[in-house]
Amino acid sequence: MPLVNISILKGKSPEYLKSVADGINSAVIETMAFPDDDRYQVIHELEPHCLQLQERHSDRVMMHLTMRAGRSNKAKQSFYAKAVENLAKDPGIDPANILITIVENHDIDWSFRDGIAQFVV
Repeated sequence: MPLVNISILKGKSPEYLKSVADGINSAVIETMAFPDDDRYQVIHELEPHCLQLQERHSDRVMMHLTMRAGRSNKAKQSFYAKAVENLAKDPGIDPANILITIVENHDIDWSFRDGIAQFVV
């Protein structure tokens, strides 16, 4: 699973946060073939003036994925579409108000525990 940083507006309910996190996680698993049990997400709750997305002022989400290189353009495009579909469905975020970025790195760039690069051991 990629490391997913999710920025949302402050003051949302725990159910809203869960819906956003689950919708993104589901899209990652469905479109990019990550294992079902890999989930690394950080949710940042920000004041509206700290989550600026051009001229959009209603509910909005920015997500930034950091992941190992190798996923195809088609897989990434499928992820974008599925993530937006999931978040539009629940909790009802306008697709125009969702920004997604992906940054890729290499096996050596990950340590999940114990100070070991598990992908290169």
